[in-house]
Amino acid sequence: MHAVIVGCGRVGAELADALAQRNFSVAIIDKNPAAFEHLHQGFEGKTLVGPGFDRDILEEAGIKKADVFIAVTNGDNSNIVCARIAKEHYGRRTVAARIYDPRRAQIYERLGIPTVATVAWTTDQVLARVMPPSEAILGTIGSGDVVAVGVEVPDAAAGARVSELNVPGRILITAVSRFGQTEVAEPNLILQEGDFLNLVVMRAELGRLADHLASRGKALRV
Repeated sequence: MHAVIVGCGRVGAELADALAQRNFSVAIIDKNPAAFEHLHQGFEGKTLVGPGFDRDILEEAGIKKADVFIAVTNGDNSNIVCARIAKEHYGRRTVAARIYDPRRAQIYERLGIPTVATVAWTTDQVLARVMPPSEAILGTIGSGDVVAVGVEVPDAAAGARVSELNVPGRILITAVSRFGQTEVAEPNLILQEGDFLNLVVMRAELGRLADHLASRGKALRV
């Protein structure tokens, strides 16, 4: 698996290290060479100096084979330009961008680019948007048998009600984020493409969570 990150501030550096620990090869781009000092000393990925929208630099970073693309510079416009190039020109499917103005979230997410407002932006939340459900753990509860997970609604689950995906005692959707706004998950809420779910899940069900969501709640009810 290969990841390309644009922006090597605190969050970008944390993401690079976190993805490397998950056995990704990582290339990180920043206009300022000094920014790479944020990386851990043992970082073995590639660092490139320049703008993240420069296609020569992106291709040197391995954008054509990237499984994950994340833009976390300090500018909304730069992040969205980079993300759109990755998604629209290079056809990358898993793309995320940081924004500072949450009012823009609706526009960006309609372009198919998951965003997180900077006030809520953490490394774990970014990883939750780009990793498979079995690896998108946001935290553990109690003894660790119950975990908090964040995942994007798969296309197949769009149109399903929250109640269809809940499994008593095993899987519970607690909150839904849509266009930068988050609300408690009411049972009758109908999910839309691009929604981001916060769930509480029994750890034993993590390996089957993706199939469960994609089957609109049928996989774990058999």
